Amino acid sequence: MPSATTNPRPARPLDGLRFELAGPTALTWAVRDHLRRLGAGEGEGEGERTGWSAGGSRTGEARCVLGGGGFPSVRARARWGAPGSGVEDEATAQAATGVMGVHGRRHGTPRGLGVDLLATATGVLTVQGLLAALIGRARGTAPVGHVDTAADRTGLLLVSQYLAAAGADEPEAVELAPGGPPFTSREGVVFELETLDPGAWAAFWRALDAPADAIRAGWRPFQFRYATACAPLPPALHATALAHGVEDIRRAAARSGAEVCRLRTLAERAREEEVGGADPWALRPLGPGGHRRGSVPGPGAAAAPAGGPLAGLTVLEAGRRIQAPLAAHLLGLLGARVVRIEPPGGDPLRGMPPACSGVSARWLALNRGKDAVELDITSPGDRDALRALAAEADVFLHNWAPGKAAGLGLEAEDLSVANPGLVYAYTGGWGGRLPGAPMGTDFMVQARTGVGEAVHPEGEPPVPSLMTLLDLLGGLHGTEAVLAGLLLRERTGHGVRVESSLLGAADTLLAPALRGAARGAAPRRPAGFRDTLPTADGRIAPTDTSAAAAATYPLHTLPTTEALALLRTHGLAATRVVTDLGALPAGGDPRGSGSAGSAFALPPCPPGPIGRDRHGAPTVPDPWSFA
Repeated sequence: MPSATTNPRPARPLDGLRFELAGPTALTWAVRDHLRRLGAGEGEGEGERTGWSAGGSRTGEARCVLGGGGFPSVRARARWGAPGSGVEDEATAQAATGVMGVHGRRHGTPRGLGVDLLATATGVLTVQGLLAALIGRARGTAPVGHVDTAADRTGLLLVSQYLAAAGADEPEAVELAPGGPPFTSREGVVFELETLDPGAWAAFWRALDAPADAIRAGWRPFQFRYATACAPLPPALHATALAHGVEDIRRAAARSGAEVCRLRTLAERAREEEVGGADPWALRPLGPGGHRRGSVPGPGAAAAPAGGPLAGLTVLEAGRRIQAPLAAHLLGLLGARVVRIEPPGGDPLRGMPPACSGVSARWLALNRGKDAVELDITSPGDRDALRALAAEADVFLHNWAPGKAAGLGLEAEDLSVANPGLVYAYTGGWGGRLPGAPMGTDFMVQARTGVGEAVHPEGEPPVPSLMTLLDLLGGLHGTEAVLAGLLLRERTGHGVRVESSLLGAADTLLAPALRGAARGAAPRRPAGFRDTLPTADGRIAPTDTSAAAAATYPLHTLPTTEALALLRTHGLAATRVVTDLGALPAGGDPRGSGSAGSAFALPPCPPGPIGRDRHGAPTVPDPWSFA
């Protein structure tokens, strides 16, 4: 078997490999785009030499084969859900996994996202699976030949924090009720407000003469909106914003330390020069090398230690909130040992309510199974301890504020001195691509890039989703970047610095809409797009292609099961909308990816039940299956 280093110094991790891809555009475009950006060519690839080809797809599946460059081929399949499950497209996947319910919290009713979040994220997870399989081959830890993903499992992953909170031992610390930013100025300018500091929050609103009781009452739901996807703010705060001009609002923000950002349109974002050409991550080799390169074992090679393609690797994570912890969590699911760097006393988010057995359910959703080391990185001695840990790690991952790593002497060049084979990963907000941009948090990036317009169809206010779309997709991008860096390390012997961002996640999520806006097409979906339909005891979501016909039937008088049966008799597909996430851990939703047969000869997906960890917190199935 030829070595993985047939190309001795590839510039990109997939240089010299080729792929074939077939299936629905929604499930394939991100796979194609990211494989190309990572260096793979398309067509007449490994499938031609092995007798296996992606072929056509009449089942709604996406199929891919990737190989060459000394690597045996790896096959991948991406599906919406199991045949007969009722999950047949983006709309029904959003409905069945609770995404519509979470996105709709700020509105008080389930809403379909106007963007294809689950299809896009499934594409990114598929690429992750392919990269992990190649890394396992190069290291001899897992002779993976098949990767399976499904949009319904992706949806459960993306709502896992909300699901964990719903299944906790105690209720939410704040009311789950409609409402939230953005705010509107006297001139009608819609703007997002951001601060992580209660003092800055109070100073901003005091500068605008908001009532003191409204300022006090508003902070807690505003602070928790990242966790709850809603923020029932006092109406007086919206009224205060409406009473002031935008210049007054900007001055109040500047004086208080809060930040504001006007909501941009998709057309504005499409006109910016850097859109489209920039990769969603950046990879840069570090130092002179020093990592021992692996060679690719043959198809019959025995696996080394069990536990996934990354078994035996160590990830050192210094992450907070969602983006970096999610990236590291996925690396852990792929078999790596993950060690968190936490401040003295532990991560304060461990105590964020609601809890399971005394530990935050939301925190567990992203951090269960990780080891932890408490270090005060402002202390020279503890920074030396961190450097020592990094010297023995394969990956160092953080999402500190811009400039913090350099100020502490913990940048890539610093740590690679002792560990030339280190993959140094940074997951940030803007990726250094938009000078003068505001604070790089989820809702500010949504506002600045036009996501707020894209997620709602025509006729609805263009407001950011309070579901943390970009933190979630940004976390997936962070995992993808680390895997790309690890594979490049295996092929070159060099350590690698990788960077991903919320801006890159926004560009990926918005790519179809931005292409339309650049052509002058209407960038938003038409009015009523992905509306849910009421039944006598709930709501249902038809597939996008069945929606117009389904809306003509008097479903509101029928129980949900009868309404779905009626639509089926007329050849229309729909599924129940999950709004009570707490009901899923109690018995599971039977519509998850199952083992129904397929013409594509891959092992079936596992049923993917929702379980409980040792703390009693709900757990979701892994987003990939390997064989």
